[in-house]
Order: sequence, then structure tokens, then C-alpha cells
Amino acid sequence: MIDVQRLRVLRAVAEHGSFNQAATALHLTPSAVSQHVAALERSLGAQVVARSTRGVTLTQAGQIMVGAAESVAAELEHAKQQVDQLSTGRVRLTVATFTSGGRLLLPGALTRLMAAHPRTVLHVREGEPEDTLPLVRQGAIDVALAYHFDGPLPVGPGPSSSLEWTPLLEDPLHVVLPERHRLADSDVLDLAELAAEPWVLGCLKTETYLRRYAERAGFAPEVRGTTTDYFFARSLVAAGMGISLIPSIALSPELPGLRAVPIKLPGPIRHIGVVAINRGNRPHVTTLIQALREQALQQDQ
Repeated sequence: MIDVQRLRVLRAVAEHGSFNQAATALHLTPSAVSQHVAALERSLGAQVVARSTRGVTLTQAGQIMVGAAESVAAELEHAKQQVDQLSTGRVRLTVATFTSGGRLLLPGALTRLMAAHPRTVLHVREGEPEDTLPLVRQGAIDVALAYHFDGPLPVGPGPSSSLEWTPLLEDPLHVVLPERHRLADSDVLDLAELAAEPWVLGCLKTETYLRRYAERAGFAPEVRGTTTDYFFARSLVAAGMGISLIPSIALSPELPGLRAVPIKLPGPIRHIGVVAINRGNRPHVTTLIQALREQALQQDQ
């Protein structure tokens, strides 16, 4: 019999990459974490982590066991919710979202959900996909609005086969310029035309993709400011600090004195969707996902 607590400890080690950090997260001593992992390895007859001076990494056996740990955690959380529903008659639903997607899509979808299931107890939390998607896999979050660019979903360590991605819409990035800028009246812009411009950005990940696409266009962008808010970034553009790269859904409300110009394809695009655990008989989750799809369709019209 595999001890569930040992699986929980291994999952924390995988998440944090070291015994010390896992111990802090679990309120244990590093020695206790090491003992739990060693006991798990003895019970399995296989090594689950590879130790080095730079920390620990999962072995193939460890990856399998972390996947099992994620499944166990999700099933226990689901069972707890079912028991709560028996005693209260209410269903608790935790929804995560990134800021711009939540502002555009979530309010209308939640209104439809509550109309269909008025006894739902809703909890909404904001976070980036790399933080929220592992929590979906663990069962701590039921549904997450998420996005990715041209890479895979940032689901964290462990298998992603338990997660189901429902695409909602494509969200191309635009160049935002002062309306008196020499290129503001362009119908479309090639990034190479902006090689000499200073940039202010509204997201750390946007900077990563700007640099990638700028490299393809043959220049290194001069980034003078990076914020965590697209509205703030647009305000800095209006103040004359530079130009910015903003997703389509973050272009409203409009700010006076600015123009948004599409980037010549192929340019950076955010793929927006919703993620949930692939499990049947969850009518509240099904209703919410359908409502989000309807909200996304309204944006395309």
C-alpha cells in the first residue's frame, strides 16, 4: 500500500525542485521530507528523485508517481465536494482566470451559470496559467481561463492527460502607438518597421515574445518599461514613453490619443481557452464552459 502522505510530499518536491523548499511549503523539516521520499522509494523498489548539488529532479518512476499523486489529490477534492453537496445542497465551484480574459469573458458566463444553477457557491481567483493550471490538475480549481502563445500549455510538472482544453478564441497582439506617430495610420505593421522604437509592455511574457519576433525581424527591441497591467502600459504610451504590444481583448476601454495597428502575419497570437479536469457528470462545469464559449462567439461577431 502506497502512503498518500508520501505522495503528497513527492508532489511538493517536484513542484519546488528541492527538499528544503518543499519542507517549507509543507511545514516540515527537510529531514522529514527526505525520510518520506526514502520510504516511498523503499516501498516501490525504485528511485523517484535524482539528487544533486543543484536540487532534485524526478526520475521516470518519480514522474509516474507524481501523476498518481495529482490524480489522488483531485479525486479526494472531488469526493469532498460531493460530500459537502450532500449536506448543504450546494455545489462549490472555484474558477480561475487571467486578468484580461476574465474581464472580457467571465462576468457574462457567470451570470448564465447562476441562472442555470442558482445554488452554486462561486469562488473566483486571479492568476496566470502557469500558477492556476497545476491547481486544476490537483482538483483545487475546477475551471481555469488560460492562454498560451506558440508553445504548450504551462501545466507544470506531471502529466497533463487529465486536463481538457476547450479553445475559445484567438487573440492577436497589436502595436499601440500615439495617434500622431508617423506609423499610426498604417493598416498593418511589420515589426521590422519598429526597430528604432522604444517599448513599454504590459506583461512579462509579452516581452519574451516581442524579443523572439523582433529577433526574427532582425533587431533587438529597446524595452524602457515593463508593467503587469495592459491599461497602465497603454497609459505610458499615451504619455510618450514609447509604443507597446497589446492583445486585442486588452484594447478596451479605449484611451484617447492612441491607435492600435495589427501586426503583419505571422505575428504573436494568444490562444485563449478554458481548462478543466476530464471527468464526467459535472453539470456546473459543463454549463460554465458552454457559457464561456458563447461569450467568446459574441466577441468574434
